[in-house]
Amino acid sequence: MNDWIKIQGARENNLKNISLSIPRNKLVVLTGLSGSGKSTLAMNTLQQECQRQYMDSLGMISDFIHKPKVDSIEGLSPSICIDQRHTNRNPRSTVGTTTDLYTLLRILFTKSGERACPNCGSQVKGSSSADIWQENYESIETEIQDLPMSYSDEGKAVCLECSHELRALTMSHFSFNKPEGACPVCMGLGVERKPNLQEIFDDSLSLKQCALKGSNPHGAQLMADNLVAAGNYYGFVFDPDKPLRDLGTVERDLLYFGVYSQRFIRHFPGKTPPTYAAEGRFEGILTNLERRYKERGHESDYREKIEKFFHLQECSDCHGTKLNADSRAVTLAGKSITEASAMPLFHLLGWLRKVSAQQLGGSQDPLMNIVSEMEKKLARLIEVGVGYLSLDRSTVSLSLGEMQRLKLVSLIGASLTGVLYILDEPTIGLHPIDTEGLLRVLRQLRDLGNTVLVIEHDPDVMRAADYLIDIGPGAGKQGGEVVAAGSVQQLIQCSRSWTGQYFAGKDTVVLPEQRRRGNGKCIEITYANRHNLKDVSVNIPLGKLVVLTGVSGSGKSTLMFDVLARSAQLHFTQSTETDAYAVVKGWENVHKVISFDQSPIGQTARSNAATYTDVYTAIRNIFAALPEAKMRNLQAKHFSCNVPGGRCERCQGAGLVQVNLQFLPSVETPCPVCRTKRFKPEILDVKYKNHSISDVLACSVKEGMELFADEPSVYNKLDVMCRIGLDYLILGQPATTLSGGEAQRVKLARELSKSSRHHTLYLLDEPTTGLHPHDVIKLIDMLGQLVDSGNSVVVIEHNTDVLVMADWIIDMGPEGGLEGGQVLGESTPENIAEIRNSKTGRIVNQLLNQYQQNLEGEYTC
Repeated sequence: MNDWIKIQGARENNLKNISLSIPRNKLVVLTGLSGSGKSTLAMNTLQQECQRQYMDSLGMISDFIHKPKVDSIEGLSPSICIDQRHTNRNPRSTVGTTTDLYTLLRILFTKSGERACPNCGSQVKGSSSADIWQENYESIETEIQDLPMSYSDEGKAVCLECSHELRALTMSHFSFNKPEGACPVCMGLGVERKPNLQEIFDDSLSLKQCALKGSNPHGAQLMADNLVAAGNYYGFVFDPDKPLRDLGTVERDLLYFGVYSQRFIRHFPGKTPPTYAAEGRFEGILTNLERRYKERGHESDYREKIEKFFHLQECSDCHGTKLNADSRAVTLAGKSITEASAMPLFHLLGWLRKVSAQQLGGSQDPLMNIVSEMEKKLARLIEVGVGYLSLDRSTVSLSLGEMQRLKLVSLIGASLTGVLYILDEPTIGLHPIDTEGLLRVLRQLRDLGNTVLVIEHDPDVMRAADYLIDIGPGAGKQGGEVVAAGSVQQLIQCSRSWTGQYFAGKDTVVLPEQRRRGNGKCIEITYANRHNLKDVSVNIPLGKLVVLTGVSGSGKSTLMFDVLARSAQLHFTQSTETDAYAVVKGWENVHKVISFDQSPIGQTARSNAATYTDVYTAIRNIFAALPEAKMRNLQAKHFSCNVPGGRCERCQGAGLVQVNLQFLPSVETPCPVCRTKRFKPEILDVKYKNHSISDVLACSVKEGMELFADEPSVYNKLDVMCRIGLDYLILGQPATTLSGGEAQRVKLARELSKSSRHHTLYLLDEPTTGLHPHDVIKLIDMLGQLVDSGNSVVVIEHNTDVLVMADWIIDMGPEGGLEGGQVLGESTPENIAEIRNSKTGRIVNQLLNQYQQNLEGEYTC
């Protein structure tokens, strides 16, 4: 077989008819400036052609499957792509179900779990092997056939002390996704949807004063009459002029739950509820809302309207564990399955070793194979830096990097060979100290006989690669070329390679001669105890660039968003709710707080950076003011992709239509009507400087600046985006395709384009995600300008350049999960470098020494 994947004439997006060869069965890193064409080459060319050829081999090829613009690709293998899209939004999906570890754990509890006999109190162990086999877990067929049994012919477990029969528990009884195991109250979700009283009522008002939010005086009077009649029927006075907060228990139960609810009937046992409204028949506000949600909650439009009246809270029955009481009562080595699922993975590994030593019958026990498989998977998960997670952690709450690493470990377990693996920045969210563990897993994947192609900017990953490909030299139209390929040393020798210049020490940050002193004020946090935080006390100095760092799972996000941002929200909204997580002081020193996480800026393909930053409104107004538009009676709305009028109705302004491939992921193909133009022909005829509205959406931010140089309302907003490293971003690029870092920088651009003369505290979560070291320098400059303008910036970061350029570092650890939640140090980078038990300190110490060598011209790669 050919030792190279040979690509000839790739022209997709900004690729400039490039030809290159990728070595097979190697760890290959694809790098380059943000927007240079890396993802286009890996995802839109290689991955898409792999998918197209696979479909072709099955005889399923059609016009719906787009062939990438490339002359030929030789030596292509079947491919598996792990990108940055968080596709699984199922609330029932957990780390345990995603990795299959929870399935294996259910087998252990089904066969070796113990529960108390209700007759004599003795421990009853195990269940029917036949019951387990019914779960169709075929990979353990031979082991199950040999498992010892303690059950009757009817499939019931038997107490060996008193011969009392108990219902046999199968694997289904330990699944929160099956009726047999799910909590009967929350149906296995762990949370209940409860009415949010603050969104429904204003308890400072009376019913006649429209205490029910959204009601009108006429409706309020009718409701008041109804409730007064109910009071008369039951022999008490309901006062509709009394503020709701002053109502008694009986009156409140009537208003909330109605005359047919048990909450109200308990006050009048034996009393028949009224039949007619005139008599006092009343359903209850909350009862009515819950009924309507059950009846019409499946309708998306209706659900969006009514969901604001509800909030989720921990299930009152299972307390968030998702299982019913019988399943929770089964124990193994002193732990229930819910307790084992809640343990950090590195603690779970230790517990499993205890199980194998104390509960199982040595190497001859068939269950040892199950334990061995679990130990292997757990060891790999710990190696890639997610050992702080637990099996019961919802995948919806995981970061993109965490989800990628879970998928990566699953691929290792599959032991496939001859596959092309494409990974998009697997180091996202990973502390530099954990990178080596991830590299070991990538090498294992390569050593199985696979080609591993990684899009990366992390210097450690680039140094470890067998082969480097640098795409550039710039972004957008200035990119799309193979600048250099080979080793790090070969990239250094190429003067056009920004990556090479970085490794040569010529394109790096310049350490400040003096760190910013700040304004002498701070935000003081004490007794922070949310999640794994252990009564943390720390000061956030103002007027500085503060970096919050630490190993993955150490509590950074909890401190930033659950404590700091939440406290700010309570303060600035003047909420009466008390902060149960921490005591936070000093908000009088800040005018406002703006926090940015890595959540998407939109959920549909029609949402994009131009619409989110509102620059598109100004662009539409410019087009609507053109003579051609006025002659056709076109308004600004006709140039919108999101409303009917001017958009193509076949794709509803998206330019793409989705095609369901049944057993493969759905693909998006060009709209057959507008051919990706998004608009009707008569709209496209209106042009500004020879550009139609579709042409404008196809421009990059930098190109847009040149096009609208005479339009301040557009130019100024695009200039902000350019200065924070988004110059390559296409204005009409769907929001769903943006990385978490790109989405966060778009949010930052929107805020920065708003003029403010007051002290603002900015909170950012890994804004360097997806940025090449050359672009990181631009971002650091922008954050520095924010601070120098009288603001404060706090960022969660692992990027080494940001660490050494910070004015102040707050280091958390020492480990992740239960072993974290402590502040190891808070000081300047130079002082953090001296902390012996800090992993961050060791990294910072190495970096400061390296940058000093750069200044002295002694750099060695």
